[in-house]
Amino acid sequence: MSSVADHLDTIHAKIAAACERSGRIAAEVELLAVSKTFPAAVIQEAVDAGQTLFGENRVQEVLGKIPQLPAHLRWHLIGPLQSNKVRKILPHVEAIHSVGTIEIAADIQRIATELDLRPLVYLEINLAEESTKHGFGLKDLPTQIGKLLSMDRLKIQGLMCIPPFDPDPEASRRYFTQLRELRDHLQTTAGCLLPGLSMGMSHDYAVAIEEGATIVRVGSAIFGGR
Repeated sequence: MSSVADHLDTIHAKIAAACERSGRIAAEVELLAVSKTFPAAVIQEAVDAGQTLFGENRVQEVLGKIPQLPAHLRWHLIGPLQSNKVRKILPHVEAIHSVGTIEIAADIQRIATELDLRPLVYLEINLAEESTKHGFGLKDLPTQIGKLLSMDRLKIQGLMCIPPFDPDPEASRRYFTQLRELRDHLQTTAGCLLPGLSMGMSHDYAVAIEEGATIVRVGSAIFGGR
């Protein structure tokens, strides 16, 4: 098998082990292969090994790759989305993980209405309030969730976060716990279902799963360093 296939096998085994430790089943967690910067030929190795869900950061990059790869693949946008790119990307991706402001949510709502689409979205939360990262503030979202839920074209799947990087996976745990607790709080207070938690990357996805992740975004552990 190729090294990409070997890596995928290892990751699926670690996902299963993390689920077992936390009393979950592996089918509850989806692996999103982050293929940003890697060419279509490398992505095809993952496809040949059975991977069908891929995540990209940039609109132009994913639009360039989609025609080069099998039509049955599923694509998610995980990077920041600019207003002027919404119309270009909506028809081509299943979900957007980076909805971090009311303004971009409103743009997606308007254009999805025009195009008769119902995109899945994750609300990005800036848990550490880092100036270099996008997202709703931890204290802000509860006051804005009502307006977001009123946008009927958005299928709000759940919440997403990117914790401050720390080589120790355990350092991310408190952020994953915070995201889960925020999701649970919103479900109770706003009376909505938010089943998805998009959290965990190559170095900390096992911890994220232990804290409730439903989709993990793994790139370098599959494809190698960029």
